[in-house]
Amino acid sequence: MLEIRALSKSFGGKPALRDVSFAVARGEIHGLLGHNGAGKSTTLGIILGMVMPDAGDVTIGGVSVLANRSQALRKVGAIFEAPAFYDYLSGWDNLRLLMGYSGGFDPKAALETAEIVGLTKRIHSKVRTYSHGMRQRLALAQSLLPEPELLLLDEPTDGLDPEGIKWFRDFILRLRDERGMTVLFNSHLLAEVELMCDKVTILRDGKRVFEGAVGGLHEDDLMFEADLEPWERALPLIHAAGGEVVSGRRIRLPHGADPAALVESLVKAGVRVRALAPVKRSLEDLYMEMLRAAQP
Repeated sequence: MLEIRALSKSFGGKPALRDVSFAVARGEIHGLLGHNGAGKSTTLGIILGMVMPDAGDVTIGGVSVLANRSQALRKVGAIFEAPAFYDYLSGWDNLRLLMGYSGGFDPKAALETAEIVGLTKRIHSKVRTYSHGMRQRLALAQSLLPEPELLLLDEPTDGLDPEGIKWFRDFILRLRDERGMTVLFNSHLLAEVELMCDKVTILRDGKRVFEGAVGGLHEDDLMFEADLEPWERALPLIHAAGGEVVSGRRIRLPHGADPAALVESLVKAGVRVRALAPVKRSLEDLYMEMLRAAQP
């Protein structure tokens, strides 16, 4: 559905993207992760045709954004950076005005969309009376009105309370499950990304350092939380089993290793094993590992 091909971009001689490539399959929720300044917003800006790359291309449904922007973006909806509305107008009038800029306003579709995002009761209220969460729902309504096949979201849950974040997560999952919508969004909330996404791409300093399935995070090395005494005697045995101490009392063993064999060797060596509990590898673990590995 979306293919990013060898994107590079510099601002004032400083690289923002360096040969970044990744793909988003149709019907997939794809998370774009990275620290501030990693290149996430620059990537979204290029996808939307708002930023011109120095090299590379973006295709949506096989159509190049650089060569034919209007056709490529015909089935794309987006919330990019901070959504801006006319505060003195109602939510309804904002939708009518903004949609008029890009191809016409359909009142029936607008009513249905307002209901979908939970704004029916307040759609005719002035936007200046909206809470932050209501503004985000209005922005989501605007992004859905073109009936997009691809939805691009830039930090969509920023500033939302836990209830608003959960509502947003459930809503995006329904869009995928019920409409088959493709979603690309960037976020710094790693736990939410892990709950929502099928795949993630991680950027650091404008470079792609990881692209892969979220479901595959738990299929690599084995992680354990260990309580051993004395640690000095345990360390050589852990290393002999192909393992390492990652941080604190956390041990990583290679895929296929038998933790029971390690426990047996520890006990025979006189090490007291109070606990050796498996730890589910999280997206946060992967993210931090990728960032450490990418450091010069």
